[in-house]
Amino acid sequence: MKATIVLLGGDGIGPEVVAQGKRVLDAVAAKFGHTFTFVPELIGGAALDAHGVPLTDSTLVSCKEANAVLLGAVGGPKWDALPGHLRPEKGLLALRKGLGLWANLRPVKVHPLLADKSPLRPERLENVDLVFVRELTGGVYFGEKKRDQTERGARAFDALTYEEYEIERVVRLAFRLAEARRGKVTSVDKANVLETSRLWREVASRVAKDHPAVTLEHQLVDSCAMRLLTHAASFDVIVTENMFGDILTDEGAALVGSLGMMPSASLGDGRVGLFEPIHGSAPDIAGKGIANPLGTILSVAMLLKHSLGLVAEAEAVEAAVDATVRAGILTGDLASATPKSTIAVGADVSSRVVSSSKG
Repeated sequence: MKATIVLLGGDGIGPEVVAQGKRVLDAVAAKFGHTFTFVPELIGGAALDAHGVPLTDSTLVSCKEANAVLLGAVGGPKWDALPGHLRPEKGLLALRKGLGLWANLRPVKVHPLLADKSPLRPERLENVDLVFVRELTGGVYFGEKKRDQTERGARAFDALTYEEYEIERVVRLAFRLAEARRGKVTSVDKANVLETSRLWREVASRVAKDHPAVTLEHQLVDSCAMRLLTHAASFDVIVTENMFGDILTDEGAALVGSLGMMPSASLGDGRVGLFEPIHGSAPDIAGKGIANPLGTILSVAMLLKHSLGLVAEAEAVEAAVDATVRAGILTGDLASATPKSTIAVGADVSSRVVSSSKG
């Protein structure tokens, strides 16, 4: 296969971890006989420094013309004083909008050797293997916003709106994922209070009729948050709206014990997906060579699977990450002793991909 992949290192530790993601992609290409062409571009604070905007039109065009996009992280205190429309994070939002990415996938899988890194007791983490599907372009984050004055002072307004088609497409994606997993979808809402949630529940129930092999359950968001801490292994695929998903996925990340282990994929109707670790730019450790690249490398596995359709290659990367963890080749956020560098961890995963039995 020939594929073009845009590399958006971004800010802070972003370029460091993306470099290791590219290293693993190079290993996959060598092992399986593919040709990957890489196009480095700027986003976030790096783009602001170079071009005065967090995402240039030319970078967006490059991303649209590629097969996939691998992103590191954006933001940092250097740009905190800028007005809202020039914040580095606006580049990421513009990229999602420009590529038409309406669903964010975040798998949560607890490695048994890393269970002691989680704030929860190990027995609560046994067999935790779930996927969040978060609606990405609707809801209160994108609704009308207004602030005015009343006799009692300032008043703010944020509109929470959803159209039926926005709900249906993300719920259908969740059901397709569940069909390839353990056959269960948990639709999370606040239907006892919100009209948008009542619509969400109606659409989810209707879509479920087209997927008889999948079991649907409805769960209120507050009880879901509690269940994640007490019985996370009971979930398979969780689908929810934008703000609920934003909050619950961060809670899910805490189960794993390190944000550095968490990958994500943002998908839409087209072939181009955006793949990134969920951690931030961590400017306090940037340039020290100690950032954990495994979240980025696992995002590479999602890139191979979802944008390029290379399932065996994705499985080879996941198996290599598992072997690296089992060998104790870990950065300081996970290592009990003798932490390894960002480059050392990336090199170990890459070598295991090349030497794997797959391919």
